[in-house]
Amino acid sequence: MKLAVAKYLSTVLTKKRLQIKNLQILKSDSMNHIPTIQIRNMKLPDDIELVRKLWTDYLTWGNETMQINYGVHPHNPKKIVEQDIKEIDRYLPPNGKVFLAFIENKVCGIGCLNNLGKEVGELKRMFVDPSFRKLGIGKAILQSVINAAKEAGHKKLRLNTPKFMETAHSLYLGFGFKPISAYSEVEITEDYREYLLFMELDLLRCT
Repeated sequence: MKLAVAKYLSTVLTKKRLQIKNLQILKSDSMNHIPTIQIRNMKLPDDIELVRKLWTDYLTWGNETMQINYGVHPHNPKKIVEQDIKEIDRYLPPNGKVFLAFIENKVCGIGCLNNLGKEVGELKRMFVDPSFRKLGIGKAILQSVINAAKEAGHKKLRLNTPKFMETAHSLYLGFGFKPISAYSEVEITEDYREYLLFMELDLLRCT
Protein backbone atom coordinates (compact mmCIF):
# COMPACT_ATOMS: atom_id res chain seq x y z
CA MET A 1 0.00 0.00 0.00
CA LYS A 2 2.85 2.39 0.92
CA LEU A 3 4.55 1.65 -2.38
CA ALA A 4 1.33 2.38 -4.24
CA VAL A 5 0.94 5.70 -2.41
CA ALA A 6 4.56 6.65 -3.09
CA LYS A 7 4.20 5.77 -6.77
CA TYR A 8 0.97 7.74 -7.07
CA LEU A 9 2.43 10.82 -5.35
CA SER A 10 5.52 10.65 -7.56
CA THR A 11 3.31 10.49 -10.66
CA VAL A 12 1.22 13.43 -9.45
CA LEU A 13 4.35 15.49 -8.78
CA THR A 14 5.82 14.73 -12.21
CA LYS A 15 2.58 15.63 -13.97
CA LYS A 16 2.25 18.81 -11.91
CA ARG A 17 5.73 19.92 -12.96
CA LEU A 18 4.84 19.19 -16.60
CA GLN A 19 1.60 21.15 -16.20
CA ILE A 20 3.51 24.18 -14.89
CA LYS A 21 6.02 23.89 -17.73
CA ASN A 22 3.32 23.71 -20.40
CA LEU A 23 1.44 26.65 -18.92
CA GLN A 24 4.65 28.68 -18.86
CA ILE A 25 5.25 27.87 -22.52
CA LEU A 26 1.73 28.88 -23.46
CA LYS A 27 1.92 32.12 -21.49
CA SER A 28 5.34 33.01 -22.89
CA ASP A 29 3.98 33.25 -26.43
CA SER A 30 2.19 36.46 -25.56
CA MET A 31 0.96 38.09 -22.40
CA ASN A 32 -2.44 38.60 -24.04
CA HIS A 33 -2.50 35.34 -25.98
CA ILE A 34 -5.40 33.00 -25.22
CA PRO A 35 -4.58 29.43 -26.28
CA THR A 36 -6.83 28.23 -29.09
CA ILE A 37 -8.50 24.89 -28.38
CA GLN A 38 -9.06 22.75 -31.45
CA ILE A 39 -11.54 19.89 -31.24
CA ARG A 40 -11.76 17.43 -34.11
CA ASN A 41 -12.96 13.93 -34.87
CA MET A 42 -10.55 11.05 -34.57
CA LYS A 43 -8.96 10.08 -37.87
CA LEU A 44 -8.03 6.46 -38.47
CA PRO A 45 -5.48 5.04 -38.68
CA ASP A 46 -3.44 8.21 -38.05
CA ASP A 47 -4.80 8.94 -34.57
CA ILE A 48 -4.93 5.45 -33.12
CA GLU A 49 -1.75 5.86 -31.04
CA LEU A 50 -3.00 9.17 -29.64
CA VAL A 51 -6.25 7.50 -28.61
CA ARG A 52 -4.41 4.54 -27.10
CA LYS A 53 -2.17 6.82 -25.01
CA LEU A 54 -4.98 9.08 -23.75
CA TRP A 55 -7.23 6.14 -22.88
CA THR A 56 -4.37 4.41 -21.08
CA ASP A 57 -3.40 7.58 -19.19
CA TYR A 58 -7.01 8.12 -18.15
CA LEU A 59 -7.69 4.58 -16.95
CA THR A 60 -4.32 4.30 -15.22
CA TRP A 61 -4.85 7.57 -13.37
CA GLY A 62 -8.38 6.53 -12.42
CA ASN A 63 -7.26 3.09 -11.28
CA GLU A 64 -4.41 4.44 -9.16
CA THR A 65 -6.62 7.06 -7.54
CA MET A 66 -9.34 4.50 -6.79
CA GLN A 67 -6.68 2.36 -5.14
CA ILE A 68 -5.46 5.27 -3.01
CA ASN A 69 -8.93 6.54 -2.06
CA TYR A 70 -10.93 3.36 -1.71
CA GLY A 71 -8.47 0.47 -1.74
CA VAL A 72 -9.94 -1.02 -4.90
CA HIS A 73 -8.44 -1.68 -8.32
CA PRO A 74 -11.34 -2.04 -10.79
CA HIS A 75 -9.52 -3.21 -13.92
CA ASN A 76 -6.34 -3.65 -15.92
CA PRO A 77 -6.04 -0.41 -17.95
CA LYS A 78 -3.81 -1.77 -20.71
CA LYS A 79 -6.00 -4.84 -21.20
CA ILE A 80 -9.17 -2.74 -21.35
CA VAL A 81 -7.64 -0.28 -23.81
CA GLU A 82 -6.35 -2.98 -26.15
CA GLN A 83 -9.77 -4.63 -26.15
CA ASP A 84 -11.44 -1.31 -27.01
CA ILE A 85 -8.89 -0.60 -29.74
CA LYS A 86 -9.87 -3.92 -31.31
CA GLU A 87 -13.52 -2.85 -31.07
CA ILE A 88 -12.94 0.75 -32.15
CA ASP A 89 -15.89 0.54 -34.56
CA ARG A 90 -18.25 1.02 -31.60
CA TYR A 91 -16.95 4.60 -31.41
CA LEU A 92 -17.21 5.30 -35.12
CA PRO A 93 -20.27 6.80 -36.86
CA PRO A 94 -23.08 5.89 -36.81
CA ASN A 95 -22.38 4.09 -33.52
CA GLY A 96 -20.47 6.90 -31.85
CA LYS A 97 -17.64 9.40 -32.13
CA VAL A 98 -14.22 10.10 -30.67
CA PHE A 99 -13.13 13.72 -30.25
CA LEU A 100 -9.54 14.81 -29.75
CA ALA A 101 -8.51 18.17 -28.31
CA PHE A 102 -5.37 20.06 -29.30
CA ILE A 103 -3.60 23.20 -28.10
CA GLU A 104 -0.65 24.56 -30.08
CA ASN A 105 -0.77 21.31 -32.12
CA LYS A 106 -0.31 19.23 -28.95
CA VAL A 107 -2.94 16.62 -28.19
CA CYS A 108 -4.31 17.35 -24.74
CA GLY A 109 -7.68 15.64 -24.30
CA ILE A 110 -10.26 13.16 -25.49
CA GLY A 111 -13.98 12.48 -25.20
CA CYS A 112 -16.16 9.77 -26.71
CA LEU A 113 -19.81 9.29 -27.59
CA ASN A 114 -21.10 5.74 -27.24
CA ASN A 115 -24.47 4.65 -28.60
CA LEU A 116 -26.70 2.96 -25.98
CA GLY A 117 -29.72 2.88 -28.27
CA LYS A 118 -31.72 5.01 -30.66
CA GLU A 119 -32.59 7.63 -28.03
CA VAL A 120 -29.73 7.35 -25.55
CA GLY A 121 -26.05 8.15 -25.86
CA GLU A 122 -23.25 7.82 -23.35
CA LEU A 123 -20.28 10.05 -22.62
CA LYS A 124 -17.21 7.84 -22.32
CA ARG A 125 -13.62 8.43 -21.24
CA MET A 126 -13.56 12.20 -21.20
CA PHE A 127 -10.06 13.09 -20.10
CA VAL A 128 -7.80 16.13 -20.16
CA ASP A 129 -4.06 15.72 -19.74
CA PRO A 130 -3.21 17.11 -16.27
CA SER A 131 -0.55 19.38 -17.81
CA PHE A 132 -3.28 21.19 -19.80
CA ARG A 133 -6.05 21.53 -17.26
CA LYS A 134 -7.87 24.73 -16.26
CA LEU A 135 -7.82 26.02 -19.83
CA GLY A 136 -11.42 25.16 -20.75
CA ILE A 137 -10.54 21.99 -22.65
CA GLY A 138 -12.96 19.75 -20.75
CA LYS A 139 -15.79 22.17 -21.41
CA ALA A 140 -14.99 22.25 -25.14
CA ILE A 141 -14.84 18.46 -25.38
CA LEU A 142 -18.10 18.03 -23.48
CA GLN A 143 -19.89 20.52 -25.71
CA SER A 144 -18.67 18.64 -28.79
CA VAL A 145 -20.00 15.34 -27.43
CA ILE A 146 -23.35 16.92 -26.54
CA ASN A 147 -23.65 18.39 -30.04
CA ALA A 148 -22.83 15.03 -31.60
CA ALA A 149 -25.41 13.28 -29.40
CA LYS A 150 -28.08 15.72 -30.57
CA GLU A 151 -27.08 15.26 -34.20
CA ALA A 152 -27.36 11.49 -33.73
CA GLY A 153 -30.97 11.95 -32.60
CA HIS A 154 -30.42 11.02 -28.96
CA LYS A 155 -32.80 12.42 -26.37
CA LYS A 156 -30.66 11.54 -23.35
CA LEU A 157 -26.93 11.56 -22.67
CA ARG A 158 -25.70 9.47 -19.75
CA LEU A 159 -22.38 9.05 -18.01
CA ASN A 160 -20.70 7.40 -15.06
CA THR A 161 -17.83 8.99 -13.19
CA PRO A 162 -15.74 8.09 -10.14
CA LYS A 163 -16.80 9.90 -6.98
CA PHE A 164 -13.35 11.43 -6.54
CA MET A 165 -13.59 13.44 -9.79
CA GLU A 166 -15.26 16.42 -8.13
CA THR A 167 -14.06 18.97 -10.69
CA ALA A 168 -15.68 16.93 -13.47
CA HIS A 169 -18.88 16.66 -11.44
CA SER A 170 -19.10 20.44 -11.26
CA LEU A 171 -18.64 20.66 -15.02
CA TYR A 172 -21.39 18.13 -15.68
CA LEU A 173 -23.81 19.79 -13.28
CA GLY A 174 -23.10 23.15 -14.90
CA PHE A 175 -24.19 21.71 -18.26
CA GLY A 176 -27.44 20.45 -16.76
CA PHE A 177 -26.67 16.82 -15.96
CA LYS A 178 -28.75 15.36 -13.13
CA PRO A 179 -27.89 12.43 -10.81
CA ILE A 180 -29.61 9.14 -11.66
CA SER A 181 -29.43 5.52 -10.57
CA ALA A 182 -27.00 3.16 -12.28
CA TYR A 183 -28.23 2.34 -15.78
CA SER A 184 -28.30 -1.20 -17.14
CA GLU A 185 -25.67 -0.62 -19.85
CA VAL A 186 -22.93 0.38 -17.39
CA GLU A 187 -19.81 -1.70 -18.09
CA ILE A 188 -18.42 -1.46 -14.55
CA THR A 189 -19.40 -4.50 -12.49
CA GLU A 190 -21.73 -4.10 -9.52
CA ASP A 191 -18.84 -4.62 -7.09
CA TYR A 192 -17.44 -1.21 -7.98
CA ARG A 193 -20.57 0.83 -8.69
CA GLU A 194 -20.68 2.18 -5.14
CA TYR A 195 -17.59 4.24 -6.02
CA LEU A 196 -19.28 5.86 -9.03
CA LEU A 197 -21.83 8.57 -9.70
CA PHE A 198 -24.32 8.28 -12.56
CA MET A 199 -25.76 11.27 -14.42
CA GLU A 200 -28.06 12.06 -17.29
CA LEU A 201 -28.65 15.11 -19.49
CA ASP A 202 -32.02 15.79 -21.13
CA LEU A 203 -30.90 16.79 -24.63
CA LEU A 204 -34.35 18.07 -25.54
CA ARG A 205 -34.16 20.72 -22.85
CA CYS A 206 -30.52 21.76 -22.95
CA THR A 207 -29.39 24.58 -25.24
